Amino acid sequence: MSLTDNQVAEYEEHGVLIAEEVLTDGDIEPVVEVLTDFLSERARVLQAEGEIEDLFEGEPFISRYSKLYKQCNDIGRGIDIMQMRAKAVFEFLRNDNLLDAVESLVGPDITCSPIQHIRAKPPTHLADGPDYHHNVPWHQDSGYVGYDHKPYLSCWAAIDEVSEENGTVYILPFSKAGTRKRQDHIVEAGSNDKIGYFGEDPGIPVVAPAGSIAVFSSVAFHRSSPNTSKGWRRIYLTQYSAIPILTKDGSQLWGNAEPFLVDGDRVTTE
Repeated sequence: MSLTDNQVAEYEEHGVLIAEEVLTDGDIEPVVEVLTDFLSERARVLQAEGEIEDLFEGEPFISRYSKLYKQCNDIGRGIDIMQMRAKAVFEFLRNDNLLDAVESLVGPDITCSPIQHIRAKPPTHLADGPDYHHNVPWHQDSGYVGYDHKPYLSCWAAIDEVSEENGTVYILPFSKAGTRKRQDHIVEAGSNDKIGYFGEDPGIPVVAPAGSIAVFSSVAFHRSSPNTSKGWRRIYLTQYSAIPILTKDGSQLWGNAEPFLVDGDRVTTE
């Protein structure tokens, strides 16, 4: 779904845009099915290893995930895209409705950035100990590149409804962050996460139904928050750029860079 002129103007001014009803149930369902299959297979593996007893087969994904997590909080290991490598998950990167929205902001040439993630965040009451791997501090995605480059686009797609209670993302518009440029980051003590904003502004929470997307510039500060609800929250983070990101000296690609759109035409794959 292409964005309106007003939406494009909002993104260009603030570096962030929340757009509802971009993705249909049909767009999301293949990803949901992959996650459901992953959970079933992972549960069977852990049962064979003696880590869980009850598979809770027949339960809806959200309640089943919670009950399995109570038995073994390692149930979600491997759920991210780089480990799961499921066809439907990769095909989602080329989803027509998603790319139409991205094209409205990036332009007729779209390259897939090398960083993509699926995030399934458990409720904090289920977590055994610090929830360090589910919450990240204030950072710019460009802070992980580590040098100045043409900003790219991050697209935070809601598989489930997202709210302040279930651990949504908070984003700082350019006007609140006081910058449109990449800032130097430091590594957070006790983790590999980077921090680049140290102010007191809490940011704007993304509160939206499933099928919505929050798009933000790679130089827009954002953070995640604890999931204090009773259920899980699933999102798919995709990233796109108008041109490939190169290393600092410009001699080679910073990471993989697969063209998805060239002069407005879809690049097909075999």
